[in-house]
Formats: sequence, structure tokens, C-alpha cells
Amino acid sequence: MSTTELEGRTALVTGGSRGIGRATCLALAGAGARVAINFASNQQAAVETLAQVESLGAEAMIVKADVSDPDAVSEMVKSVESTLGPVDLLVTSAGVASVEHHGEMEFEKWRRMLSINLDGTYLPVMAVKDGMLAREYGRIVCIASIAGLRARGSMITYSTSKAAVIAFARSCAASFGPNIRVNCVAPGLIDTDMGSSMGADAMRRLADEAFLKRIGQPEEIAESVLFLLSERSSFTTGQTYVADGGRVTMP
Repeated sequence: MSTTELEGRTALVTGGSRGIGRATCLALAGAGARVAINFASNQQAAVETLAQVESLGAEAMIVKADVSDPDAVSEMVKSVESTLGPVDLLVTSAGVASVEHHGEMEFEKWRRMLSINLDGTYLPVMAVKDGMLAREYGRIVCIASIAGLRARGSMITYSTSKAAVIAFARSCAASFGPNIRVNCVAPGLIDTDMGSSMGADAMRRLADEAFLKRIGQPEEIAESVLFLLSERSSFTTGQTYVADGGRVTMP
């Protein structure tokens, strides 16, 4: 991508301080965008990401907000727009995952994961979409997962939340068109804190399932996100782009 392709655009990345979110912030900065880096609790990681983004010459800021809290999301968007300008590009990357047997599932854990993964997608999208509609321009990418595309017996809650994110994005694309494009990226196993929490044995097993026989890197997912935000994907909306090394193949 050109280093100026997104020049003049303001991007907000939720969960932008680490992992896929951080890689996405850096990719956006490299393409010339102004970047707002959302974080929930790890301010040190957000500050480190900010320094890396600014080292690329991009205008940037960090903004703390719990993406499952409507008031916090509203204030986050107001802060970003007053500092960097109207949000043209939104990436919803904040999320949590857990592995649990169905006998260990608890309603409160179910509610908490859906509040972060699903409400945390819904709220930022709803907070920026009216401005995008008024300006007749907007690009949204929601980070889903291949867990939302296939059964996950040990990740029922996570799989459900990501399937819902995919359905939400698809429906938003139909509702917000023609000037706003909404897509998902569904990563497989990626070398992040979330991925490594599964343990080395599980990571090796899952890597062996992939045609490429390895796990992915955050930067590889960020490139997919950047493509969907750019005009190189100008005829693509309502889609789920799978980037998993071949563990899931779409018809």
C-alpha cells in the first residue's frame, strides 16, 4: 500500500494496544492515517504502541475506554473526533477468549464475554456510523475469528460471540451501504497473548491443522485489515475474510 493512501483519514482501533490491534495501528500509520489507539487497562502497552506509531510520522493518541460500556464508548469517540477529526476508519479489535468444558460454563462468564466481544463491536460501530452516513464515507472492519465459522466444543461462548459479530457486520453492510463498507477478518491462531494462553501443545496441534503448518503473525492479519479499509477492496462489503493458514476453507 502507498504510504499516503489513507492520508487525511482518521482511524480508531479498539483493543489497539497489543497483538492484532497494535499491528493494525502500525499498518494504518504506515499508510498515512491518523490513529486513535483504544485500550481498557494496560496503559503501558498503549503508550508503547503510541510511541511506535508516532515514530512512523503519524499523528496519534491513546484513549482509555471499556468498549462494553455505552457511555465510555460515546466519550471515546467524542475525544477522538475532537482531537484527530471525524472517524473515517474503524477497526473493532478488542476481545477476550477462554477455553472451557460445557460443564464449567457459568452465566456471568457468558455475559461478560459477549459484552466485550459483541457489545464491544456494536457500540463503537453505532457511535461512528451516523457521522459516516452524513459524510457519505466510512470503512469498518470487525475482527471476528474462525471460531465463528465452525464448531468449537471447548469454546462455546467465544464461538457464539464471534459468529454474532460476523452476522452483525454482514447486516450492517446491507444497512449502511452504499457509501459505508463493513467487513470482517476471521483470523486463525495468531502469535499474540491470546493465542499463547492456549499453551504450547495446543498451539503446535493447531498449527499442524493449517495447510501452511504454522501460526500466523499479527502483521499478517493487519495487512488483511488494511486491504479491506483501502480502496483496493472497493467492491467488497458484507464479507468475512478468512486468514488462518488454511484451517478453514470457505466454499
